[in-house]
Amino acid sequence: MVDSLSGGIRRFWQSLAVRKYWRSLGLFFALIGPGIITSNVDNDAGGITTYSLAGAEYGLTLLWTLIPITAALIIIQEMCARMGVVSGKGLSDLIRERFGARITFYLMIVLFLANLGNTISEFAGVAASLEIFGISRYVSVPFSAAFVWWLVVKGNYKSVEKVFLFACVFYISYIVSGFMGKPDWNAVGSSLLKPTFRMDTGFLTMAVGVIGTTIAPWMQFYLQSSVVDKGLKAEDYPYTRMDVILGSVTVNVIAFFIIMLCAVTLFQNGVRIESAKDAARALAPLAGEYCSWLFAFGLLNASLFAASILPISTAYTICEAFGWESSLNRKFLEAPQFYGLYSLMVFLGAGIILLPDMPLIPIMFYSQVINGAILPIILIFMLLLVNDQRIMGKYKNGPIMNILSWLTVAVLTFLSLAMLVFAVI
Repeated sequence: MVDSLSGGIRRFWQSLAVRKYWRSLGLFFALIGPGIITSNVDNDAGGITTYSLAGAEYGLTLLWTLIPITAALIIIQEMCARMGVVSGKGLSDLIRERFGARITFYLMIVLFLANLGNTISEFAGVAASLEIFGISRYVSVPFSAAFVWWLVVKGNYKSVEKVFLFACVFYISYIVSGFMGKPDWNAVGSSLLKPTFRMDTGFLTMAVGVIGTTIAPWMQFYLQSSVVDKGLKAEDYPYTRMDVILGSVTVNVIAFFIIMLCAVTLFQNGVRIESAKDAARALAPLAGEYCSWLFAFGLLNASLFAASILPISTAYTICEAFGWESSLNRKFLEAPQFYGLYSLMVFLGAGIILLPDMPLIPIMFYSQVINGAILPIILIFMLLLVNDQRIMGKYKNGPIMNILSWLTVAVLTFLSLAMLVFAVI
């Protein structure tokens, strides 16, 4: 009888544990989204081009940089998400309240120009990827612009987030194409765990590019705003933190496979490329037609994804900075400035791609230079805000987190300045 009773108690506690596990898992999936979406969007047309060039020009030697990049991205994104759930305000909103309207105004002008350049590059990615399949940019770009505009303007946060999470799944095409390249996994593992560093301009520039394309200023604004728009609170913080960590890891897994694939195919065969479009075409004779198509499809998905998110991020940021209504849960007439800015970014970015003789490469390049210039400034603002007792209360940074955060900011500031120096010389 005692054994039966003890067995019943054990089964009862086991059933409670199982139910608690499934409840926690269900809650996690209900609350994820901002971290995964924000990180994956950064693997956009510019990012895929940078990773492709890194693999094609330097082989496997830059793979190891993805480990510290992942750690830095987790630290930065975690602080943003924490500020969002605790304060219930976006980053530009907090910057205006703490540092004043004048600083915020000039910061918004610079951010708008940088994000416009990035949006143009996303529609360039749409055009390039579909040209591989024989579709003219004069068809693909207007259709894509109309689609992303309709998706956001006619939806709400929940419906838009579902589409974006679904788009994240298609990054798996790069993992599949990576295996199709038939790499030497021993050499790949050795390069990943054995840092290689060369003091020449080309190598340093590419290393800075790989780091810079993974951590962009707009990401911090979008993540914090989407956390607020989703309605997440301080009690949701553990799940939000896991969302950020998962997103930061997955985005760099995709980067790993892109660099690795181009290293074991293009680099080993001495193939020179200038863009992700060139990489997709060059893969056909080396890794097969299907591998080439998967790479091109990944570029299309990434470009469409980012062409939706970057204008949203810009609209969030500027509207919060000036105290205008900013939410995907509002209708057009309820938030005219928000949707007006979103529409302007989408149609201006797409329209510029269709202009003849438009210098797209300089536009894309200088938008990245602006990103590099303002990233350290944004990170310093973030650290001052996340350590403000009045805003964060018990959720402000602790001593260890501050050491890691300021060290990360110092390294990224040095690299951003290095990128600017290399861009000028």
